[in-house]
Amino acid sequence: MYFPKSQITPNLYTNGNEFVIETSKVPYVGYYFKTSNGKYYTGKNTSDRPNEELVFLTPQNQDYPLNPELSVIIVDPIYDYIKQPNNPNNLNSIQFIPYYSPMLPTSTDYQVGEFRRYFCKKTNELIYIEINQSQYKQLVSKDPQILWALYQPFFIDWQLIGDKQKVAQINRNSVDLLVLKQKFFGLNQYLKFDYTKYLT
Repeated sequence: MYFPKSQITPNLYTNGNEFVIETSKVPYVGYYFKTSNGKYYTGKNTSDRPNEELVFLTPQNQDYPLNPELSVIIVDPIYDYIKQPNNPNNLNSIQFIPYYSPMLPTSTDYQVGEFRRYFCKKTNELIYIEINQSQYKQLVSKDPQILWALYQPFFIDWQLIGDKQKVAQINRNSVDLLVLKQKFFGLNQYLKFDYTKYLT
């Protein structure tokens, strides 16, 4: 994707009440930019990838609550289980769904040569979300504050330095292995086949 700098408004930010990612309908929190033709994309600018198209949150595409941190997800039969008055796991508290919040490599990661990218997959759909380490730990530990029952957490150790073709092959092999072993079909497409992302 290419737009001249004069045709984009960069470094905009949303707290999650405005947009969903067009392909997955997942609420988006983070930086985005606007193009001169009235479209919106993830990232601070065209160089901050992936640039996934955003659409305004409407009742028609509201598969998720308006604010994932301030809403309760009601999904049968899990809701029936949680709401039982004698259920020891009855939280009577707010749960939030995982949201797009990717980790960025640090200078230390580049010294090491790789870093860990965290994701989760919706258990009953081929929907992937790149998340941060905090959300990953909450899902793994089944933290009651997050709707862990509907998402399967996983990570990819991502190569950061080296020959471009070799780095691409290493990262692709890591992704393909997950697709093969876990049947994570569509993961390559979610990553936009960008196996050299973050390469120096």
